[in-house]
Order: sequence, then C-alpha cells, then structure tokens
Amino acid sequence: MATASNVTHSHPSPERMSADLLRPLLQTSWRFYLLVALLGSIVAAGAVAWVTQMFFGFGISGIRWPIYWGFYVTNFVFWIGISHAGTLISAILRLVNAGWRRPVTRCAEVITAFALMIGAMFPIIHLGRPWLAFWLFPYSSERLIWPNFRSPLVWDFFAINTYLTGSMLFLLLPMIPDFAVVRDKTTGLRHRIYRTLALGWRGTPKQWHRLESAMSIMAVAIIPVAVSVHTIVSFDFSMAPVPMWQSTIFGPYFVAGAIFSGIAGLIIAMAVLRKVLRLQEYLLPLHFENLGKLLLVMALLWGYFVFNERLVTYYGNEPSEMTVFWQTQRDNYAPLYWTMVICNFVLPLIILGIRKFRTITGCVIASIGVVIGMWLERYLIIVPSLGHKYLPYSFGSYRPQPAEITITVATFAAMCLLYVLFAKVVPIISIWEMKAGDHPSPSLIPPATEHHKLGELHL
Repeated sequence: MATASNVTHSHPSPERMSADLLRPLLQTSWRFYLLVALLGSIVAAGAVAWVTQMFFGFGISGIRWPIYWGFYVTNFVFWIGISHAGTLISAILRLVNAGWRRPVTRCAEVITAFALMIGAMFPIIHLGRPWLAFWLFPYSSERLIWPNFRSPLVWDFFAINTYLTGSMLFLLLPMIPDFAVVRDKTTGLRHRIYRTLALGWRGTPKQWHRLESAMSIMAVAIIPVAVSVHTIVSFDFSMAPVPMWQSTIFGPYFVAGAIFSGIAGLIIAMAVLRKVLRLQEYLLPLHFENLGKLLLVMALLWGYFVFNERLVTYYGNEPSEMTVFWQTQRDNYAPLYWTMVICNFVLPLIILGIRKFRTITGCVIASIGVVIGMWLERYLIIVPSLGHKYLPYSFGSYRPQPAEITITVATFAAMCLLYVLFAKVVPIISIWEMKAGDHPSPSLIPPATEHHKLGELHL
C-alpha cells in the first residue's frame, strides 16, 4: 500500500489498470472513425479557406488598414497561452511531488505540444505570401537584411521553437515505459512500431534512474522557458507605440493569462476524456477540485491585473489611451469587454468560490467561460488599439470575414483531432506513473530478466 503523501485514492489493481488504460489503443469503435471524419472535414475546410486566401489575396479577409492584426494574431496569442496548460503545470506539480498529479500530467503535456504547433502556424497564415516565411527565420545573411533581430517576431521564433523542443522532450521521456507496455500487448506491425518507440526499454534500475534524473532536469529547465515564451509574446505589443500597448505590466499579465486559459483548457480536456474513455476511476473529482482551486486563484490574479491596467490608464487620462479605454468600457466594444469580465472573473468567482458548486460540472462550466473570455481578451487587446491610434484620421474598424472565421474554427477542430489521434496511439494516462503511485517501493521493480513482464513494470 502506498503512503498517504503520494496517493489520495485507491486505484484498481495493476492488471485492471493496464487493461483500462490500454483499451482505447486496442479497441476501436465506429464512433472513433465518425469523429475523426467530422473533425477532419472541418480542418480540410480551414485548409481550403487558407488556400483561397492565398490565391485571391488578403482582400477576402477583414484585415486592412489600419487594423492589420485581427483574428489571426488573436488566435496566435490565444493558442500560445493555452500551451501553458501542460508543461508548466506538469513541471511544477512534479517538482513539488504532488501525488494527485499522476493521472493529469500527460493530459496536460499533450495540450502544450499541440497548442504550440497550432499557434506557431498563425504567423505563417497571417502572411500574405507564406512562401516567404523564411524571412522570419534566423539564417545567415551577408547583406544583413533578414532577419531583423530588433523585431519581436524574430524573438517569437526563438522562444516558440525552444519551448516546443523542450515540451516535446518533456512529453516523450515519460512515454518510453508506456511504449514498452504497449509493445508487449501487441503483435505484428504495431508490435514492431512500439518496439522501436520503446528504445530498448527493459525496466532495469539503471534505466529508471536515468529516466527520473532526466525528468527532474527537464522539469527545472522548462519552467523559465515557459515563462519567457509568453513574456516575449507580450513584447509583440508592449514594444509597439500603440495606445494601451506600451505597458510594463504586459509581461506578467500575459504569463498569468496564459496559465489561466491553459488550466481551463486542461479541465475541459480531462472532462471529455473522463466521459468518452470511461476513466472515472482515474480522473477523480479530487483532480477537478484541485485544478478548480488553481483556476480560481488565477481568476483573482487576472482580475487584479485588469483592474490595475484600467486604473492606471484612467488616472493617467492620456487622450489617445482614453479613446481606446472608452471604446471598451461603454462604446463599440463594451459588450465584448463586459462579457469577458463576466466569463473570466464573475463566473469563476461564483462557481469555484462556493464549495458546493466546485463539482466536475461546475469546473467545466467555469472553464468554458474562461476559454471564451480569454479569447475575447486577446481580441480586445489587439483590435480596439489598432483601430484608434493617436490621430483621428487613422481610425478604422474591423469585421472578420468567412475565411478568417473558417480558419479559426478549423484550428479548434485540429486541436480536438490531434488529441483524439494521440489518445488512440498512446495511453492518455501514464500507466507506469499510476503504478508508481500505488507501489512506490523500489523493491517492486521486476528483474530485467523477466521479459514476459516488461509491459507491467511498476516502481
């Protein structure tokens, strides 16, 4: 029996645990193919919209002077923010050795990898000539024309690629023992594929020690990288002379918002997996309650940043900034702004602040509101400020067009599709970590010679 510090609930036996967590990989129903076809068709529609935009030009979108950033940059910031759900939260929980994290970590880490991939596409989608995307890349140039290292877009390239590389390593390392589990449960081509992915894993004490050491190093290294990524994304705005953008608070404000939206996305993903894959015995109400408390803390922190930003702007009373301020408080963008406040602050405060409402359903409702509210927040940072610059002659309006809306919807479908496909080929809950939580004694590691039990290793 595991110690109370590591386990908060008695999980099923190791044999049943393996069967439950491997069931999505080994059994396929018609619903899986239907869901893949539905999501794939939406993604294909988004690809068609992008090709159409490339063929006919940006004129078919709503992007025009003076608002050259619209849905695409909103989605870029949103998805980079969602990516903070996984690696950052997982790394922190690993470092503090929170026992309840075990069923949650892989669900979270997958979100990071896929959200970064989707978010990194939007600077390319936003280009009128995406075949010139290499201009953003840091390649050698004797003429010193490209890239412009003073541009925050180049900083984004370094930050996102560093974070993506680290996140993929952080995701793949703990998957190796589980690949060995699947290897020993399959035959034929699948067995050969998983045997390759398992990298010769035999579960020897030396391999376990190296894995744990690598995970500890990555957990420490990935936290400053994750914080720096969204700080650099905030520089895209705070380095530009645009009303209400040049703010020293944007760095921590963006990082807090990223973690806030990331936790909400994680709760939604866990609830769907719990229902669809029948993981009620692994993703417990305790996990949702703990994440709900963390979401409540971030909602309060987000409310503090928003109040601070608005108070300083109002007190400063600078004319150009006040024009944007009143656009969001009482004029054209007021309905979106107050919807954002309700979704991001009022709703989580009521649902998650009252214990009897902090159920799985309550946490999901609050999380859906936060995801909507945080997307609106990114939109309201970008569009009102660009539409109301320092001189009235440069004022303009923005109306998203079908191409932008279709591509936006397609990215959400792509996230769901990638998640579904991942859950089909990799255990969405780490089997070896679950067993390690229930049996933490090193004496329970099977001898390396027991080849027939290689897939059932537990710490």
